[in-house]
Amino acid sequence: MPRISPIDASNADPKAATLLEGVRKVLGVTPNMMTTMARSPAVLEAYLNFSGALSKGSLGGKLGEQIALAVAGANGCGYCASAHTLLGGKHGVDRDELARNLRGESTDARTQAALDFARVLVVKRGWASDGDLAAIRAAGFSDGQIAEIVGHVALNSFTNFFNHVADPEIDFPVVDAGQPVPA
Repeated sequence: MPRISPIDASNADPKAATLLEGVRKVLGVTPNMMTTMARSPAVLEAYLNFSGALSKGSLGGKLGEQIALAVAGANGCGYCASAHTLLGGKHGVDRDELARNLRGESTDARTQAALDFARVLVVKRGWASDGDLAAIRAAGFSDGQIAEIVGHVALNSFTNFFNHVADPEIDFPVVDAGQPVPA
């Protein structure tokens, strides 16, 4: 049972209703996380703007979904593990790779470097060392792309934390996120 209940879009305040209608037009549905975020239109708008901006970044949707999975796994977020497994598949990532990504692993060396860096940020609460930065740069990531990885980690940590608090019903095929990585 959700700890913060979703709103019914037909009874939402005008700002929330407009935002949710935009989500429905893009996705064809309004996920429970978003109808729950709509309890505060400011929170939903912040999420949508941040997510929208990152979707236009240089990392691309596929790697963004893979980072989202690594963060969901590190934080033990079942809602995000479920959502990003579905979305990652839509970006062409196969099921075995998606399962590896949730554990912070990849068969591709460059993706592995990005997932390692993302998990470092989660575990170290953003305090990446000079060695951590050297490793991600050695994998071919520019400073702008490193900034985008930080953005993806922040956005996905926000949704993970929101879901831990609100506990929305998972409305995607359920994927077990496992236990969070100790800090």
